[in-house]
Amino acid sequence: MAHSFISIKKFVDEPYSQILGYPKATSRQIKSRINELEKLKIKSISLTGTTKLGKLEILGKGYVGVVVLAKKGSKEVAVKIRRTDSQRSEMKSEAKLLKLVNSCNVGPKMLDVSKNFLIMEYIDGIKIIDWVNELNGIGSVKKLKSTIKNILVDCYNLDQIGFDHGELSNISKHVIVGKTKSTLIDFESSSVKRRPSNVTSVTQAIFIGSGMAKKIQKIYKNPSKEKIISGLKQYKQEKSLENFENLLKILKL
Repeated sequence: MAHSFISIKKFVDEPYSQILGYPKATSRQIKSRINELEKLKIKSISLTGTTKLGKLEILGKGYVGVVVLAKKGSKEVAVKIRRTDSQRSEMKSEAKLLKLVNSCNVGPKMLDVSKNFLIMEYIDGIKIIDWVNELNGIGSVKKLKSTIKNILVDCYNLDQIGFDHGELSNISKHVIVGKTKSTLIDFESSSVKRRPSNVTSVTQAIFIGSGMAKKIQKIYKNPSKEKIISGLKQYKQEKSLENFENLLKILKL
């Protein structure tokens, strides 16, 4: 689907300005942020997405920032805009974390960063919970298994570098399934100081948790809770490739 874009110069005025300075900003702050975007070569923004900010559609909203689709040159990118009430004073720390996950081919690619903006690869896709809800017909079991396996491999790679995403127990908001790839997103609560539990969190969210587990169970018969928990215990004791592959086997992936 083609997106229509609005010049960032128009974001100095309401209602657009509330996106650049959410939840509240002075006109001086807005102008300063427009200058910052121009330095990053962001020329226009598209009001599209499943999240609403007032009456405006955006890609996402979190504690640290709001995410919009934008254009950097002729390329579509995702831009995370730091909220004016965020406890983070800048976006560079999150950019470092994103670069780290990119080093093991996880997450949207980090493209650029400034004090108030993080520019990332735009993944054209939908949240995993919506994707699971839309699954039906021939090939859905194969598609589902392949997507879950890819996500768990990403989680295993993060576990291996000692990186904890931090919010994967709420998987529905943190995995995007696109046409060409599925990916973990939103690393604002991540840490390299905590013991990583990416594989454990995602397995529990997909197979043992509430809503999604029931929907997945209808598409393909999962193993018993006891079997999954036993596989996870083994993996938690030693996050080896052998234990990870054993877990995939238990999950019929």
